[in-house]
Amino acid sequence: MVKSWKHDRASDHIERKLKDIEKVTIAEYSRDMSLESIPANKAYRVDGVHLYADILNLGDMLHVTSDEGVTCHRRTLRFLNLHQRAVHRVLARCGARRVDFHNQRLHAVVTKPYNSDADAEAKRVRRAVAIAQLIIDVLDETGDADEQIPNAKVRVGIDSGEALAVNNGRRGGREPLFLGEPANQAAKMSGGGTRVGIFLTNNAREAIGLGAVDNPAATSLTSEEIEDCRIKAALGVSKDAIVKEWEEDLERNPIGAFGFSRHTPPLRTLDITTLTPGNSRRQEAASVYADIDGFTAYVARHIADSAEDVVRVFHVIRAELDRVLTCDFDGRRIRFIGDCLHGLLCEGTVHTTDDLETVSTATLCAGALRSSFELALEKLGDEGIDTAGLGLAIGFEFGPMTITRLGMQGDRVRCSVSRGVLASEAEQVRCAGDETAIGSSAYDAGTQAVRDLFGSRRKVKGLDYNEAVEALSEKADATASAAKRAAFALAAPAIVAASERTVRPYAEGE
Repeated sequence: MVKSWKHDRASDHIERKLKDIEKVTIAEYSRDMSLESIPANKAYRVDGVHLYADILNLGDMLHVTSDEGVTCHRRTLRFLNLHQRAVHRVLARCGARRVDFHNQRLHAVVTKPYNSDADAEAKRVRRAVAIAQLIIDVLDETGDADEQIPNAKVRVGIDSGEALAVNNGRRGGREPLFLGEPANQAAKMSGGGTRVGIFLTNNAREAIGLGAVDNPAATSLTSEEIEDCRIKAALGVSKDAIVKEWEEDLERNPIGAFGFSRHTPPLRTLDITTLTPGNSRRQEAASVYADIDGFTAYVARHIADSAEDVVRVFHVIRAELDRVLTCDFDGRRIRFIGDCLHGLLCEGTVHTTDDLETVSTATLCAGALRSSFELALEKLGDEGIDTAGLGLAIGFEFGPMTITRLGMQGDRVRCSVSRGVLASEAEQVRCAGDETAIGSSAYDAGTQAVRDLFGSRRKVKGLDYNEAVEALSEKADATASAAKRAAFALAAPAIVAASERTVRPYAEGE
């Protein structure tokens, strides 16, 4: 079946979503409120401390073998599963809320005590520091030498402040997501280097009486500062207790061997809720990351006076990006990571992946994501909603991909990890809000038309759907040519004459 993007189809969906969230309610979060299953037209203002913990040696696990084969993926997933189950116990015993566990990256939030005064904030920050150190200590003992699984090396970032809690996910996968500066800054602290330790923003440092520093991401807390927080937080649980509970749980509920099979394309039909370690998927596919560029700054500008519009913009854009990936191009959304969409695409049969078609489809999908994003901004503007400063950064890569669910029974977290997944995120990160980048493996696996489109720097400005179809079909790319023929045959408005602006790859040295 030919996959394509249509202007009218996108327009209708965006307009329906705008009607769904025409009235948005913003409430102050308190102890009696649940963060589960927040309606799409509601958000909570939450004063909290955000903790991001990055496992720094995930990449080492993915390169434990020269080829990215089954052995490397099995060990990596077991590595993550062991550590996720341990972290689950830490958070449950310490009263912190897991927001997300995306592969090697944990996001948790501490909201107690609920008061908004300085003393309550200091208590939350100290508690977060104590939890962070407990995570570091526990994960230093949760490897498996028999399975060649090392202990995790962990770097933690922490920030404090007000954020908007909204709904993240669909149906059975709903969980809270926090929009705003503290979550973003905590992530920057955890991702700001390769040195283990606990790193606080100046905002969080000053909340517990520490002085500001010139480079917070390079200044870890000292052992004395951590011990002071640990004593004052009085978590009431030790590393040894957590490790003992973790070991006992593994005896009662062993992880078991990871078993892989292919899913017959399209990936859209894959029911991720049925996956377990023994029933995982693995196949060649394209991994796509699409991140709303400038959104954190946008939230910071509007959270005080027009938080309702922040919620509208967030849900409208993200719902449309999800629709493009899953409905227009038969891809599978793996998860929303804040304001970023991660999904997979695969073309082929039950036995093999069609490399050329998969990469070309991913290119067209990337163009369609930008077309829908621009259309969403236009319609939001028609409603009088400010969207200045927002862009879309897109990166994709091709290679062996895994899909499974990890963690505790009854609380499993979906996971797709591979060298290609990490590379696709890195491609997205190197893009500005009007750019799309292709990974080196996808570049090599694609048609000559794809390589010509992206050029030697593997990055292109302003690539929307119409321009992607035109650029690829002019160079006889079979997938794009089929999409163009189908559009004309149906007299669809999606394919129009190329715009006056020219999409061009970067030249050498530019």
